[in-house]
Amino acid sequence: MATIEQIKSLMKAHFDNDNEKFKVISLQIAAHEAKIGRTKSAREIKALVENSPAKQSNVLKFNKNDEAIELRYTNANLERMVLSDELKIRIERVLDEYRKRNLLLKNGLKNRSKLLLEGEPGTGKTMTASVIANELKLPLYNIQLEHLISKYMGETSAKLKKVFEQIKEYPGVYLFDEFDAIGSDRTYDNDVGEMRRILNSFLQYIEEDDSASIIIAATNNPNMLDKALFRRFDDVFEYRLPDEEQIIQLIRINLNEKATSDVLSDKVIEEARGLNHADIVTACDDSLKEALLTGEKVNEMMLIQFLNDRKRLLQYRRVN
Repeated sequence: MATIEQIKSLMKAHFDNDNEKFKVISLQIAAHEAKIGRTKSAREIKALVENSPAKQSNVLKFNKNDEAIELRYTNANLERMVLSDELKIRIERVLDEYRKRNLLLKNGLKNRSKLLLEGEPGTGKTMTASVIANELKLPLYNIQLEHLISKYMGETSAKLKKVFEQIKEYPGVYLFDEFDAIGSDRTYDNDVGEMRRILNSFLQYIEEDDSASIIIAATNNPNMLDKALFRRFDDVFEYRLPDEEQIIQLIRINLNEKATSDVLSDKVIEEARGLNHADIVTACDDSLKEALLTGEKVNEMMLIQFLNDRKRLLQYRRVN
């Protein structure tokens, strides 16, 4: 079922005679219906949009024409994100500037729309893209690099051009995850000519972009990126492993009243150090499942056990 915000957005798009916005919101609702298992209603909504008599050729399809672009449904919100105060302020600035972008444009200014997120895996980069999309009621598109990058000369650049054409035509949040796959430093000895051409194409397209979309590139390896990229982005966000305060917030948000009072002990916090946000959330989820199956509340020993499980997996990831 559509949320009240989506219904209001649909009504506004209708009365503003904004057909493209109406279609984008409709497809968001269809994606949500599909996600929660209501495939029949999702298909019906999708069919209504695709068979619309107005500008049928411009209707956005669900990955039929371009496998490199995946539409995602998101309900992530900023309140549940556990980040440093600095990062939250900077995300809020992006949201505020986008909402007031017309005011900025009237005064010869442009909102922040090109963001580079760098930091260790599991620290909130992808979730940031989800939050921005949800807070702004924009569709979230994930650029699937495995479908974008081709071994044939010139094909990747051609696909990249199509992606930026969609970025211009369909406002949304576009996430290039694991961005170092196409943004690696052009001076690396093992770099091939084709990858240099791809990076040059990206630099050109992002510099020329004047769309109403938000482009987000995320990387775990900022040192590998070509230095020319940094000045093409409006802002660079740095993500780090959670500190003690953030560890406590993560455990509280994910366990809340379902845990005993000792679950935030010094021992638990010490065991959580060195883990990323995603690992701590997973340990909390595993603890909740264990508590549900045993009929108990999550306690200190239970949570420590699953935190240690995540640490063991972390060792394997480092070896690989």
